[in-house]
Amino acid sequence: QVQLVESGGSLVQPGGSLRLSCAASGVIFSRYRTGWYRQAPGKRRELVATITSGGSTNYADSVKGRFTISRDNNKNTVYLQMNSLRPEDTAVYYCNARRETMGVLVNDYWGQGTQVTVSS
Repeated sequence: QVQLVESGGSLVQPGGSLRLSCAASGVIFSRYRTGWYRQAPGKRRELVATITSGGSTNYADSVKGRFTISRDNNKNTVYLQMNSLRPEDTAVYYCNARRETMGVLVNDYWGQGTQVTVSS
């Protein structure tokens, strides 16, 4: 059974930092494209950052230069370091792991989400 468990969400003041973690069981992160998505109230879920099995990273324009995604293969954990947080970063953040074969999505796993609130 695959489980992705996020942690690290909290209330933080604007300009502050947080590090989110996503620990996996039943799936080996290094074999998947893993990523962080977020969903604010009344808005669609959006991509924040991804990291491929080979270690290439991709970021939404809104977080470039402020957020960093990384992966620890020994711990089978993916991280999202968030700096210079803004109120518009407030959302539930979800961890995702997916794998495609010949362009076809064959595995798509999600965590339960962790709340990040940026407010003074």
